[in-house]
Amino acid sequence: MKKQWITTIFTLTFAVSLVAAAYHEAEARAGGGRSFGSRGSRTYSAPSRTVNPYQSRPQASPTSPQQPFPQAQPQRQGGSFLRGLAGGVLGGLLGGMLFRSLGFAGPGAGGIGIFDILLIGGVLYLIYRFVASRRRETAQTSGYGAQQTWRQAESVEPPPRQYGFGQTAQAAPVDETSFGLAHVRQMDGSFDENRFKETAQDIFFRVQGAWTRRDLSPVADLLTPEMQVTFRQQIDELKAAGTINRLENISVREVNITEAWQEEGRDYLTVRLLASILDYTTDESGKVVSGSDSAPVKFEEYWTFSRPVGPNPWKLSAIQQA
Repeated sequence: MKKQWITTIFTLTFAVSLVAAAYHEAEARAGGGRSFGSRGSRTYSAPSRTVNPYQSRPQASPTSPQQPFPQAQPQRQGGSFLRGLAGGVLGGLLGGMLFRSLGFAGPGAGGIGIFDILLIGGVLYLIYRFVASRRRETAQTSGYGAQQTWRQAESVEPPPRQYGFGQTAQAAPVDETSFGLAHVRQMDGSFDENRFKETAQDIFFRVQGAWTRRDLSPVADLLTPEMQVTFRQQIDELKAAGTINRLENISVREVNITEAWQEEGRDYLTVRLLASILDYTTDESGKVVSGSDSAPVKFEEYWTFSRPVGPNPWKLSAIQQA
C-alpha cells in the first residue's frame, strides 16, 4: 500500500508539472510571444537569420531599467493541447493505479510497472516533438493581425560585369542585405547603419515602456497604423482582465540588421533583437499572477521597420518570433 501511495504521488507531481509548463508556455512575454504586422511582400515569410557580414560587430547594449512591453493574452492552441494531454495522462495513470489498488488487476500488480514507465517516456517525447515543431512553424504560419495579399518577394540581383572583347563574366555573389542597404543609401545619403540600430533599440525600449503603462499615446508616431490597432486591442484586453504585464531590467545584448529591401516605394529593414528581461504579470493590486519577478528570461525577436523611400522617419511595422 505504501508503495502504491508513493507511485500515486509521483504521478500527480508529473501531471501537475505538465499543466504548469503548458500554462507558462501560453502566457508568453510581451506581445503574446506571437508574430503580427506587415512586412510587405514578405509578411508571411520567416525572417532571415543571416546577419549582414559587412556590419560592424554589435556591442552589448547597456542594461536599461526602461519600462517594458506588455503581454497580450494570445489565443494559442499549444497551451490547450498540453493541458489536455497532461489531463489525459493524469486520468489514465490514476485510473490504472486505482484499478490495481482495488485488486482488479490481479495479485502482484501494485506499484508502477513497465507500462507506466513507457507511457511517461512516450508522453515526454511527444511533448518535446510538439514544442520543437511549433516553434519552427511559429514564424512561418504566425497569426498576423492584418490580412495581406500574397506576393512573392522580389529578388534583387546585381547586373553582370562586363569584360574586354565582348565577354561577360558572372558577377560575384552579393549579400542580399548589403544590396538592399545600398539601395536605401542611394535614396537617402544620410542613412547610417549604426545610427539606425540605435534608433531601432530606442523604439524597442519606448514601446516596452508604453506597453507596461498600458498607454500607447507616447509612441503612436513610432508605429504604423496597423500596429497601433493591434497594440491597442492587446492593451484593451489587459485592462479588461485587470492585469498589468511588467517588463523590467531589460538588457539588449545584440541588435543586428538581417534584412533590407525596397518595394512599392517603401524601405523595409528588419533587425534581430536578442535580449533578457524580467517578464511577469500582476493584478491591479500588484500581486504576481504569472511569470517570475526574479528570474529573467532570454528571448529573440525580429522587428521590421518601414518608411516611404528617402530620408523619412522609421516606424515599427511588424514583430516576428525567432
